[in-house]
Amino acid sequence: MNRTLAATALALGAVLTLAACGGDDTTSSSSTASSAAPSGSATPASGEHNNADVTFAQGMIPHHAQAIEMSDLLLAKDGVDPAVEELAQDIKSAQAPEMEQMTGWLVGWGEDVPTDDGGSMGGMDHGSGDMPGMMSKEDMTALEDASGEDASRLFLEQMIVHHRQAVGMAEMELKAGVNEDAKTLARQIIESQTSEIMTMTELLGG
Repeated sequence: MNRTLAATALALGAVLTLAACGGDDTTSSSSTASSAAPSGSATPASGEHNNADVTFAQGMIPHHAQAIEMSDLLLAKDGVDPAVEELAQDIKSAQAPEMEQMTGWLVGWGEDVPTDDGGSMGGMDHGSGDMPGMMSKEDMTALEDASGEDASRLFLEQMIVHHRQAVGMAEMELKAGVNEDAKTLARQIIESQTSEIMTMTELLGG
């Protein structure tokens, strides 16, 4: 799991390096945002934003990071249900770019980006279980130690809880946020993760 955490931190660090030219903390228009745009896919959101948009991005980044970590743990195992393996890969493929996108927004807005190394937001640990819907360290250890069918089942059970919280966070963004890019992503998360919850429930036989 340490290797997985290091890989996630390295990927996020690369995004932050690309975003080193981020703009001031009053970004509120597309013209201002474009002048602060980092290179690569981590691009600031255009238009106005408020505290709800910032909270959405700051909360969803570590949430996505843990989902990717869970998927990596599952994909490293033998004897796992191929359908569950495919789902885990889909989660990684969808959420890694979304993390980069939200990182670009926060940098462009001059806001803190969550990290695991004692940096901004006090070194939020996406395996701590401190956020609602996040897996605890004990949960992550249980997934790491599980094998075969047990690992498939545990992954599905944990990820359903995880996805439901993400949907709730996205719904809050739609209610309180003002940035159209952030709200578009929130709608995308609601649609994709609600569909995945249905798929996971079916795979569990329920």
